[in-house]
Amino acid sequence: MTAQDSVAKSSIKKEEVLSEIERRANEFNRLRHIPPDVISKFKSLGVYRALVPKRFGGDARSPSGFCRLIEDISAADASAGWVASFGVSAAYLSTLPPTTYEKIYSSNPDTVFAGAMFPPQLAQAATGGYEVSGRWPWGSGVLCADLVGAGIKIEDKKSELPIIAVIPKQRVKVLDTWNALSLRGTGSHDFSVDQVVVPNEWTFVRGAKPTMDDRLFRYPSMALASQVLAVVALGAARAALDYVKKSGSRQSITGAPKPSSRSYFQTGYTKAVGKYLGAQALFYDTLDEAYEELEHNETVQPETHIRLRLVASKAARDGAEAARIAFVLGGSNVLNEDHPLLHKMLDAAGVAQHAFLAEGTFTAAGAAFFEEPTFQSFP
Repeated sequence: MTAQDSVAKSSIKKEEVLSEIERRANEFNRLRHIPPDVISKFKSLGVYRALVPKRFGGDARSPSGFCRLIEDISAADASAGWVASFGVSAAYLSTLPPTTYEKIYSSNPDTVFAGAMFPPQLAQAATGGYEVSGRWPWGSGVLCADLVGAGIKIEDKKSELPIIAVIPKQRVKVLDTWNALSLRGTGSHDFSVDQVVVPNEWTFVRGAKPTMDDRLFRYPSMALASQVLAVVALGAARAALDYVKKSGSRQSITGAPKPSSRSYFQTGYTKAVGKYLGAQALFYDTLDEAYEELEHNETVQPETHIRLRLVASKAARDGAEAARIAFVLGGSNVLNEDHPLLHKMLDAAGVAQHAFLAEGTFTAAGAAFFEEPTFQSFP
């Protein structure tokens, strides 16, 4: 088999997986989570090994390469894309001791990590580590995780960034609490832990300096965490616009002019496409620019760092607006509970509501540009 044949085969496989995800979107909504067989298909696409260094059996993809994969999955189904986005964990787990990181990924580069950071629960000192108990909301994808991260705080140990305890999934209880309309298939249930002792070497400060010097690990972790979520909105918007383009060209059963021949439809569609394409181009250009900086410098430039957060917020907001316009163009049928445009609008809107991407992040970016105080962990 030639290299070209191998690429073609890989591409066909990816399209088959994405087509299946698209067909099963309503199933995910009914289940309220992404089932294990789909998580296995994510592994076949390299979702969880994408950001793992090659020395540990990973693919060592760039931030933009990973985000493009998540956007493609999100175009098939936004909930699936949201759950897949947590493949980013391989990057921010780089603040673990190298020996712990190696234990995780050398044995299984497709390790699935999920969890929730807030509210951090008070952990008690124990021999060689901490005893962790508590309950956390928003555990997206926790049902099919191998490892679960839980935010903790430690008495007399001050940290401006959340401390995360990494716990085997079998020691975690998932509570059936997820009943949202947006991103309904993400399985973002609460989970609880009861008196689990976590060794020191299985805890880390999220957002702290990595313990390894890979270029990817020097990429700003909070920016990357926001970017992998933002592209879910871009994927939902892309799919909504594709749907509108196809359906708008169909002749009406009443004999009325087809939607695509009407000026309001043409204008609305074009404005939405402009929103999507503009946000997408700026997003990937900025990610690639930052990654190129890290080829020659230890860190990105301060203004680049701010822009990395800004383009994520813009992608989420403009993606949500493009999906909303597509919904409006869809006519009255979009009100049916299983209509694709309804779900794509709700899902994209849900992405833009996330704390990493919400309105306040624009204010924080503006403050950062002028070297004024910003909220914790920005940029």
